Amino acid sequence: MPLPPTPIRVAVAGAGGIASGVHLPALAAAGEAVRVTAVCDLDPARAGELADAHGIPGRYTDLAAMLAAESPDLLVVATPPVAHREAVIAGLRAGAWVWCEKPPTLSLAEYDEIAACEKEGGPYAAYVFQHRSGSAARRLRRHLATGELGRPHVAVCNTLWYRGHDYFEVPWRAKWATEGGGPTMGHGIHQMDLLLDLLGDWDEVHAVAATLGRRTETEDVSFAIVRFANGAIGSIVNSVLSPRETSYLRFDFTDATVEVEHLYGYDNSHWRWTPAPHVTDQDRIAGWPPEKDVPSSHRAQLTEVLAAMRAGERPPASGADGRRVMELITGMYQSAFTGRPVTRAELGPPNPFYHALNGGDPARAAAVLRREHEESSDRD
Repeated sequence: MPLPPTPIRVAVAGAGGIASGVHLPALAAAGEAVRVTAVCDLDPARAGELADAHGIPGRYTDLAAMLAAESPDLLVVATPPVAHREAVIAGLRAGAWVWCEKPPTLSLAEYDEIAACEKEGGPYAAYVFQHRSGSAARRLRRHLATGELGRPHVAVCNTLWYRGHDYFEVPWRAKWATEGGGPTMGHGIHQMDLLLDLLGDWDEVHAVAATLGRRTETEDVSFAIVRFANGAIGSIVNSVLSPRETSYLRFDFTDATVEVEHLYGYDNSHWRWTPAPHVTDQDRIAGWPPEKDVPSSHRAQLTEVLAAMRAGERPPASGADGRRVMELITGMYQSAFTGRPVTRAELGPPNPFYHALNGGDPARAAAVLRREHEESSDRD
């Protein structure tokens, strides 16, 4: 049911860098619309430090205790991925709406377990995919709905980042059991979610993945070719081995090419709108970019989550809408480990990759990822 207009009472699970550096500032920017009442972390010192820094009265080391004592309207989950499922389900069962960091869960099975805890009209669980919320992405979404740019033909989706060996010394990173996967899961998910948010459902994916330069259980690079239900074809690259870092999306339509290049967030200046040679109407072209400049950010997405809560409606990036990128990631891993194309229709409970992104066979996954690359990894 809809919530009172203000303030929405918020509790935060996880007191690490993503909570202090991103979520708390976004909540502060919401002003009187929200009141952060408590923070929870397994480390009491870290919970206390975050609470003191942001004037939060409640601090806990047990999530169940915090939910019982505080009865928040909204639970923000900013824990490592392995803890997402338990925290989100606990929040929903306590009657709180939930906004959870990416990746949503470690598997489609976990995602569906969470969805079964939602209720019609709320509470719902939404996930952090803030690149959907910038003004340029919203304008492009509208053009796609109206057909203004023509049919989509080709898409490029590159997440080319760099992470040194020290990045992976954090115990939960790049392990199947605690992060779910490598850059396909933990890094490229933002760009891939925006790709799917704009182009819609996919039908088939053919992927390869490898561990070329980092000492990890998972891949450090993946490539994929995707066929979309609307007929478009896309290429996807996810890497943590790329010294010149960039996040790049390109869409080629009948009447235009639309591109965005940034690193961790964009504003309108990062987008380029190029008409096809046959499109010469300057008034039409001038109307393609948005007039208002709203950068992609947690703050922008939080505004949408709060509005959905007040209306008692499912927010974007939740339910089937949030599941789509998890389906694509699952299909990419299955394709990489089996050596064949994978269709979206395959990704149900009988499929072992539905339950674990390595298909439940980490030894086989490691053999595929490291094939012919052990010497290179040792040198690095």
